Amino acid sequence: MTTHPTAEVPDPLFDDAEAEARWRERFTAPRVSLPGWADDAPDRSLYLSNASGVWEIYAWDRGSDTHRKVTDRPNGTSHAALSPDGETIWWFADSDGDEFGVWVSEPFKPGADAKPAVAGVPAGYPAGLEIGHQVVSIGTSTDDGTTVYVSRNGGPAEVVYAHQNDGGVAALSRDETLLALAHSEHGDNRHTALRVITPDGTRVAEKWDGPGKGLDAIAFSPVRGDNRLLVLHERRGKEELLIWDVTDDTETEIGIDLPGEISADWYEDATALLVVHTFKARNTLHRYDLNTGTLSALDTPHGTVGSADVRPDGAVEYSWSSAAQPGVVRVLDVDGDERVLLAPPGHKAPPSVELQDVFVGDVHALVARPADAPDGPLPTVFSLHGGPHSADEDRFSAYRAVWLDAGFAVVHVNYRGSTGYGSQWRDAIEGRPGLTELEDVAAVHDWAVGSGFADPAKCVVNGASWGGYLSLLALGTQPERWAAGVAGVPVADYLAAYEDEMEPLRAFDRALFGGSPEELPDRYRECSPLTYVDAVRAPVLVLAGENDPRCPIRQIDNYLERLAARGAAYEVYRYDAGHGSLVVAETIRQTAAEVAFVRKVL
Repeated sequence: MTTHPTAEVPDPLFDDAEAEARWRERFTAPRVSLPGWADDAPDRSLYLSNASGVWEIYAWDRGSDTHRKVTDRPNGTSHAALSPDGETIWWFADSDGDEFGVWVSEPFKPGADAKPAVAGVPAGYPAGLEIGHQVVSIGTSTDDGTTVYVSRNGGPAEVVYAHQNDGGVAALSRDETLLALAHSEHGDNRHTALRVITPDGTRVAEKWDGPGKGLDAIAFSPVRGDNRLLVLHERRGKEELLIWDVTDDTETEIGIDLPGEISADWYEDATALLVVHTFKARNTLHRYDLNTGTLSALDTPHGTVGSADVRPDGAVEYSWSSAAQPGVVRVLDVDGDERVLLAPPGHKAPPSVELQDVFVGDVHALVARPADAPDGPLPTVFSLHGGPHSADEDRFSAYRAVWLDAGFAVVHVNYRGSTGYGSQWRDAIEGRPGLTELEDVAAVHDWAVGSGFADPAKCVVNGASWGGYLSLLALGTQPERWAAGVAGVPVADYLAAYEDEMEPLRAFDRALFGGSPEELPDRYRECSPLTYVDAVRAPVLVLAGENDPRCPIRQIDNYLERLAARGAAYEVYRYDAGHGSLVVAETIRQTAAEVAFVRKVL
């Protein structure tokens, strides 16, 4: 195999000591996720933190205000849950970031080692977990499809659902008599249907809105005996809410008159919903009274709410940040007082600059310039988000900030395929993924150059995951626009990627393309970066994880071999983890390599 040129990791990245310290402090500043808690022991909580330099699971006893680091693994841990009594911590154990593994458990109080949580559940990719007092349900995904297991009263697991198509565990009723599953037996895992079964696998009820209209089970009512299920639907072209009374098989749609899209969860007494409203890349929080239909806005700052939940006493806890201000976990008490809930020890991340909104036709972009930038066009990084079902928002990003510190303007494009702009916008890439998004990127690029925002000779296309895929595809199909490209963990050869990727992503591809590569080989080739590799003119940096189950290494190697064969200008950064890294030092190394590469080639 060809020995590819390796990307340099400079140390320091900046000659100026103050600038060097500032960008590193943004990445190393301790951060925490929104804590979750045990249903029947709300003083016991779990959260994620990078305080040790690696993202790991932490336990927090609120009563004594004591914290302990639960997991300690070389490549970090990202999935965890608490039993409802708060006595047991569950976390997902994979190998080196490959996302394939088993759920293990250990006591909330330290003392015993973690062990497999339920006997009889083989390793797989996680497909949902619900933990009750007597009933536990675990979903797993493998190349054979989806399997759902149930363990009752601590006994060995039994299979209650299995299908070759993608699906998983969605919700368990508080009285543990009903289990909601999401499934795609109709062949489209991007628009799932719902099935409710009993813990022994007996079918109780079904709900499907038909082709192109998905249903998402959020949660059963938190009141025991009240087996209503809160569901997200998209019957009118955007995400809305309904409550499904599973026992009677009746439903009530929740009409909330807000632009954009919403999601929600229950208040503890099931008389109200906590609504998260997303509009133009920002979030607001609201309380919706189910008895009166009254919608009340909660007082949160301008920016993005990452997660939110309601405590048993009605207080709302939420994580928040903006482009200029680093993230924080806050609590809004029932009397309206607000305070910081959880502040990790250590230094705080230095602030950055605000994002501005730009609309190019129907395409929403978020843009920023360095605070001290002179007037006139700047070298500009077009940072394309992953997903594709995701969106760039007005949230803090140490990654964006380092590009601004390096003198680049930054442009985020919420292209067709992004969430937050309605189902039609999200699904507009079906049948022609990649190329459709790049039409929107081109329109924003035209605006940036035409308005004098971006230097046309120094435009960089950059992204990771789906954004990395779009970056490689842009370099090959729009070579005249780009002076350099950075593609992190990308799809580079779609045919080979489909062969090697995890089965849920193969199902996603079939739904997105309209079939498999065997059925639609020309369409997959048309949308694959490898097809256009010989047209790439700009230097490109490719970053790849050796254990990545989503964008596997072989298909990236295929693309690199083609670059090497034609003597193209490129460099490679490989690391021993999966689809990204939970290790802060590794993230810093990758970021330094990216910025140094682009500065060098420009």
